[in-house]
Amino acid sequence: LSRSALVWVHSNLQSDAGRETCIYPLPEPQDLFQASQMKFEDFQRDLRKLRKDLNACSAETEKVCKVSTEDNLQPFKDKMDEFLSQAKTELDTQEKQLADTQKIFLELSVFFSVKPKAGEKEVSPNTFFSIWHEFSTDFKEQWKKENKLMLQERYYCICQQKANWSIMPNED
Repeated sequence: LSRSALVWVHSNLQSDAGRETCIYPLPEPQDLFQASQMKFEDFQRDLRKLRKDLNACSAETEKVCKVSTEDNLQPFKDKMDEFLSQAKTELDTQEKQLADTQKIFLELSVFFSVKPKAGEKEVSPNTFFSIWHEFSTDFKEQWKKENKLMLQERYYCICQQKANWSIMPNED
């Protein structure tokens, strides 16, 4: 990354460039590293296990309701019906969000022209975010240096201005 490109980013995209309050404009390298460790297959497996557990819970609830007398059935049946309905709705939502996220991720990798590694059917989060992790790490290092340099330049300019100020004596 050239210094002039970094200076342009600093100067044009950040109003507090060269100030101590300047905030790093990209995702933190550690966040990108963590994203690279994510696997859609792990989330899918976890959701399948939750679905299996929910079905087992539902089956157990039905068994308990069948063998219970009408006097002992409530409020258990209503509470469990409400719980199972809410759990199914939330699980359906999570499955849809995961599918949508994976679809958007694949579209994003196509947009950035990232190709799957040998042996992969699709671009993995590891492949995609590892590239961005490396870039962000390098960029952050240079960004810190450039921000420090700009801060020093601002300080130097302020010192020069103060040195040129003249103090007029009071003519009373």
